[in-house]
Parts: sequence; C-alpha cells; structure tokens
Amino acid sequence: MKKLSVSELAKLYGYSRQAIYAHINKGNLSKGSDGLIDFAEALRVFGEPQKKDIDVNQSQSINSQNLTEVDLLKRQVDMLEKQLNQALLRENQSLERESFYQEQIEAMQRLLEAPKPNITTSIDPDIAPSIDPNTSREQNTTKSNENELKPEQELSNPRIPIPEHIEPEPEKRGFWSRFFRPYD
Repeated sequence: MKKLSVSELAKLYGYSRQAIYAHINKGNLSKGSDGLIDFAEALRVFGEPQKKDIDVNQSQSINSQNLTEVDLLKRQVDMLEKQLNQALLRENQSLERESFYQEQIEAMQRLLEAPKPNITTSIDPDIAPSIDPNTSREQNTTKSNENELKPEQELSNPRIPIPEHIEPEPEKRGFWSRFFRPYD
C-alpha cells in the first residue's frame, strides 16, 4: 500500500500538519518505522479524501499563481508605458530646443551677413573731403565731389596709411601681482 508523509497527508485531506500530529499523539493514527503513514490507516481515520476540495484548492492555487503573474505583467506593462511616455516627452522637448537653437543660429547668421556701411577713411589731405563749417551743406558736398579721385589717380598714387607708433600691450599680471610687486 501507498505510504504518505505528514505534509502530503495534510495536503490530501486539507488539514494542517499540526492536526495530523494531534491525531498521531492521541493514538488515532500511527506512523511506521520509516516515519511515513500508511494510506489505509489514513482511510480508517479520515475516510475517503474529497477530490473536489483537492481540485478546487489546486485550481485556486493555479489561479492565484496566474493572477499574480498577470498582475506582475500588468505592472510591467504600465511601467513600460510610463517610460515610453516620458521618452516621447523628452524627445518632443529636445526637438523644441533644437528648433529654438536653429532659429537663434539663423538670426545670428543674418546679422553677420548684414551689409556694412561703406566708410572710407583716408589720411591723405588731397583725397579727404574738405568741409568748412561756415559754408552751406550743398557747397560742402560739391567740394567733396571735386576732391574724389579718378580711377587713373588711384592706381598711380596708392597710399596705405601706416601708424607712426604702436604701443605694446601691457604685460598681463595675476590677481595678487596687483597688490604685490614682483622682485626684478
């Protein structure tokens, strides 16, 4: 005949192990020398095991395991959806930042490419327009037009202004050297 351990017998009949040990201590149920209980002895004390309870318990345990797995998977799906939404938000923010910076770059490039006013400076008194503060504006403009060089004169007498004296840049000194003079 089949022999069962105390825990197997408790699962089969739906009792706790303590209840099985209580029957053994009262003498209602006996264990063999190997520590196992004969199934015929269990039938005498407890009767036929009910299969519905076993099936229900097993199905409940299987269902509870499935539910915990389903709950775990639902939580993981929710977490992944949140991460995806956060990633999409970050991507949209980075695209907005990129377009903002692109507009800034284009605006700066337009400023750099803006036409510069044509200012001619000359040291040569023959070329420079003579403006007399006592005369009218119309007379000053006609004088300056008279003093403009013709293309032939520009090629024959090119003058490049050369600065007479260039001051060297002062030696760069650190913060503490402003207060303490170095030893020379």
